[in-house]
Amino acid sequence: MNAPILASENERLAALDRYDVLDSPMEPGFDRITRLVSRVFDVPMASVSLIDGHRQWLKSRQGPLDQEACRDLAFCNTTIRMRDPLIVEDATLDPRFKDNAFVLGEPHIRFYAGVPLTTEDGFNLGALCVIDTKPRKLDAGQIAQLKDFAALVMDAFEARRQATSNSLTGALTRRAFRDEAARALSLSQRHSHPLSCISFDLDHFKAINDAHGHALGDCVLVEAVSACRERLRNTDIFGRIGGEEFSIVLPHTDAAGALELAGQIRSALERRVIVLPEATIKITASFGIAAQDRNGVDLDELLRRADLALYDAKAAGRNTCVVWKAPEIIALGSMRRVLKAGQIVFNAGRSIIDCTVKALGETAARVEVTSTAGIPDKFKLAITDDGFSRACNVTVKQGRAIEVAFV
Repeated sequence: MNAPILASENERLAALDRYDVLDSPMEPGFDRITRLVSRVFDVPMASVSLIDGHRQWLKSRQGPLDQEACRDLAFCNTTIRMRDPLIVEDATLDPRFKDNAFVLGEPHIRFYAGVPLTTEDGFNLGALCVIDTKPRKLDAGQIAQLKDFAALVMDAFEARRQATSNSLTGALTRRAFRDEAARALSLSQRHSHPLSCISFDLDHFKAINDAHGHALGDCVLVEAVSACRERLRNTDIFGRIGGEEFSIVLPHTDAAGALELAGQIRSALERRVIVLPEATIKITASFGIAAQDRNGVDLDELLRRADLALYDAKAAGRNTCVVWKAPEIIALGSMRRVLKAGQIVFNAGRSIIDCTVKALGETAARVEVTSTAGIPDKFKLAITDDGFSRACNVTVKQGRAIEVAFV
């Protein structure tokens, strides 16, 4: 019997966090697997999905599937609670899914088969799944095949954990960047020398991919990395953090020096163009800069500050550089990086929105939601597995991220 798994959700999310794969760039190895799975099973849709506290995020997808979806709607949210594959031969006849929005509307799921992506210590991170718009059956041999493909996905995740550089750009992977940056920050604090961080994001990169294809998008990424490397020292730490997002940690460099370098990279990118028969592609980027201060912030806080400045650069019209400045509010205190399933509770408990808690401290927290629309400036943050519930006030809304101060 396919009995449900009763492991702590926070333990499962901690296992997911170890792989540091959420919101990471597309990678050919995973796309090869989903393309092959789609062909072998003759289905229009296939994906490698991961489930965090509030959403399903697809590391790879074939067919008309959104990269993100509300966790409650995801078939894979059921799969991660199972020990064996979940097979839904006709979703319209299954009481668990017949009223699901993805069954009643796009992408009109009728058949679903998902295999849990299970770590060596028994936690389900997500699922490898195949999907069709018409009812299907799988025999035992086909289910065994799908399980083998899921094992290949987990092998790829394990190999990814060991990698230190991104195969396309040569920049450090997010995990390797964090490791090296943390060491540099520790040395900076120990020996009292300056250190700064630049985070930058290529402007309108999705539009380039959509209009001209991922191959050209890859060329843009390579050009951007080349423009950076020509201006970086051997001691600088350069990582690809997301699809078109990069960060640089600069030892022995204050905010003024980092701003000057960011300006040089911005200008160099602006001068680089890719000429196509049908169009000329200009490359621009937005930059956020933050510097180590006398209070000795940790790496997460330094990156957060650079990200806030980057957000301001985008809001200012993009293709510009902004240095983070401390807001004129009471300091919220330090927060530690976590990945926990949380809930935003308001309207006297009648309204509940799932969230993922990304950072947590004694006086503050940072959460991520699918959308900040309709979320009030005051609510209760609950983490059920921890027995945690605190009233809080919103201090920052940045994209889908919300920072709060506990009351």
